[in-house]
Amino acid sequence: MARLVRHFIEEPRACSYLPQLKAALEYRLMVDVTPQELQELVLRGWRRFGPAYFRPACASCHECVSIRLDVHRFTPTDSQRRGLKRSKRFRVEVGRPRIDDERLALHAAWHATREDARGWEPTHLTEDEYATQFAFPSSTGREMAWYEGERLVGLGLIDVTPDCLSAAYFFYHPDIARLSPGVGNVMQCVELARELGAQHMYLGYRVEGCASLTYKGLFRPHELLMGRPGMDEEPVWLEAQRTASTPEDRD
Repeated sequence: MARLVRHFIEEPRACSYLPQLKAALEYRLMVDVTPQELQELVLRGWRRFGPAYFRPACASCHECVSIRLDVHRFTPTDSQRRGLKRSKRFRVEVGRPRIDDERLALHAAWHATREDARGWEPTHLTEDEYATQFAFPSSTGREMAWYEGERLVGLGLIDVTPDCLSAAYFFYHPDIARLSPGVGNVMQCVELARELGAQHMYLGYRVEGCASLTYKGLFRPHELLMGRPGMDEEPVWLEAQRTASTPEDRD
């Protein structure tokens, strides 16, 4: 059973997705969270990094909307099929998250490309920081490690519960960027969810107006969570309707 260590809402800050707006996250720091307990949290829009469980708590903005796929109804586009086919050239191993020099170097190489292309703040995760954020002991945490021969070229961090797979984070070596690894990762997650007998695959938050997150809306049909339901409220998920502003699918 989950043990709550701390519960708080952070002070408003500049939004990472929409810099012109202010953002705040609600946090629950917890340990010993069971798969069923995490599933109930994910169902209500919560995400996990290490021992931190969080969701948006912005007072005047609701642009971060939880998005999920019903893996049995999802129909990939031709481009998404190509992304999956490209990812098949790599060996993907699923296991408990771990930490080593290869994983630290891969994250550093990937993050450097984001710093150059998107203006991200420079960062260099220490071994302790990586362990806390990505390899914290959890009954639900798994990693999907992509190998080219014996070389680690991609790493996806996911949570697995009885009825869902939640994709938390994915990073890869710049050498494989041309192969649409982000699309391949989502498709690999969908395949794994089906193999595990899960109903849904959660993609995190869709934020219209944030270029780096528009790809999520291309996986269809998808469902969106209405509002921010409490743990004692029944969550409502509705299938999103395609609109004229829906981004076109392309490589």
